[in-house]
Amino acid sequence: MAADILAEITGMLVEIVGDEYLLADEVTMKTTFNEDLALESIEFVALAELLHQRYGSRVDLMGFLAEKDMDAILAMSVGELVTHIGRITHASLARNPAAPGSPTRTAPGAGSLTPTAPGPGSPAPTAAGPG
Repeated sequence: MAADILAEITGMLVEIVGDEYLLADEVTMKTTFNEDLALESIEFVALAELLHQRYGSRVDLMGFLAEKDMDAILAMSVGELVTHIGRITHASLARNPAAPGSPTRTAPGAGSLTPTAPGPGSPAPTAAGPG
C-alpha cells in the first residue's frame, strides 16, 4: 500500500515540477520536500489540490502541515506524507469497507434489478442524438 501511495505522490510531484526537473526514480520515502525537491509554496498548493482530487477531502495537506512547526515542515519527507495518507485511507476503509464503485450488499427483497419508470414530477427521459 505504501509503495502505491509513494508512486501516486511521485507522479503528482513530477506533474507539478515537470519531468525535466524531477525524475520519478529520484523520489523515495526519505526524499525531503524542502532540501531534496526544493518545493516552493505554490507547488505545495498544487500538490494539495492533486491530493484532494485523488483522495477527496479526507486528505488535507494544508491541515496536515498546520499541525507541524516550521522546522518540522522544512524537514518533512515524502515518507511522512505517504504514512499520513496510508493511515487516513486505511482508517477510511475500515469505517467503510465497500470501496467506491464496488457492489454493495442489500437485504433480501430490499433492491430491484429492473429499472423503474420516473415518478410524478420526474423529468421524462430524453434521447441523446448527434447535435
